[in-house]
Amino acid sequence: MDPTVSVEYEPVSVKSVLSEMKDTAELLIDLSYSAVLLGSDDVAAEVLELEEKMDVLQLRARMSLLMACRSTEDAEALAPVLGMVGAAEKISDAAGDIAKIVLEDIGLPDTMRAALPEALETLVRATVAADSPLAGETLGTLNLETETGVRALAIRRQGDWLLNPDRETAIEAGDVVLFRGPESGVTEVYRDATGEEYEPPEPPERAAQDLDRAVSSIVLMKDMAELAVDLAYGAVLFDSEAVAEEVVELEAEVDALQSRFEAWVLRAAGDSDDPVSLRGLVHLARSTEVISDAALEMSEGVLRGLSTHPVVAEAVQESDEIITQATIAASSDFAGDTIGEQAIKTATGMRIIAIRRPSNQSDRTGREGGDWVVSPGPETPLQAGDVVIAKGTRTGAERFAELAGG
Repeated sequence: MDPTVSVEYEPVSVKSVLSEMKDTAELLIDLSYSAVLLGSDDVAAEVLELEEKMDVLQLRARMSLLMACRSTEDAEALAPVLGMVGAAEKISDAAGDIAKIVLEDIGLPDTMRAALPEALETLVRATVAADSPLAGETLGTLNLETETGVRALAIRRQGDWLLNPDRETAIEAGDVVLFRGPESGVTEVYRDATGEEYEPPEPPERAAQDLDRAVSSIVLMKDMAELAVDLAYGAVLFDSEAVAEEVVELEAEVDALQSRFEAWVLRAAGDSDDPVSLRGLVHLARSTEVISDAALEMSEGVLRGLSTHPVVAEAVQESDEIITQATIAASSDFAGDTIGEQAIKTATGMRIIAIRRPSNQSDRTGREGGDWVVSPGPETPLQAGDVVIAKGTRTGAERFAELAGG
């Protein structure tokens, strides 16, 4: 944070600050890796702008929590809340470090862009022109998601961020909008917003085997770290020690992957004409590991038997992307089909992040029932009695609960 910026105590709702911190942290993760994918200084610069915002939010949250603490009972109840604040700050700092890899040209192999799963969707930063057909229209009227598959992730307007754009949010000339979607849709929306043509990055060449392994391990670390953050919020929201234990497992797997990653990078450096160009990979791995550590920190209160403070659960429920839990009913269309067969993300906008099998069933790996299946894919079957944790919009959560209930 800029040390010249003055931050004073304001009587603000801890719940609203925590909710905004959650939204900001998740957007920071998204944007920082997208900056790497696109090699975009513009997107990386937006990450640093948001990091400044997070610094202010965490100071205000700490001030409010200190003002609310008047007894040992208060201290015990609010300690996990402080943990959530600290974890969000760590995620913010890690995202900022990832953005600096791009801004400071620390060095990343071009194959990084080929490997990141975001390649399936494109993120672009667009400044809305005065004569844009989008200017003056609400997102609901434009219906971008339905028409083009493109979603407005966030809007920066005169220095302020709108992190939760919804159907009622109007786009104004001069807005800086972060759009995400398939390249064909992004190309159309970018042209309408700016009056200019979108130029996608050139596809990179394949890497040598050791470098390819290093890049693949980074991608897996990223996926696990993001999943760990999602599950950490789920553990807190549902006060579930079982989900928190899954976060512990994921954090340990990220640590193990980082160790293997370091070996592959060192081997690749020996075969590289310019080993310094791999320096950014090391920075990226370290920052990714910090994000997984932050997820573990979020879960610590649950793991130590400290009850989740109601303000945290309410903040998670009121954030931009919410986490919901549902049990698949025997009468549900979901029961007996795979996630892909039901096209759940398309039908509801919700992404299933974990499934717990009932004790009388087993998952696809043949393990005994009662275990969690984390990060299920399109081929993962859903069964009656499954407890499913999903992430998405509030409207999507209502639709998901309705379909899961039969």
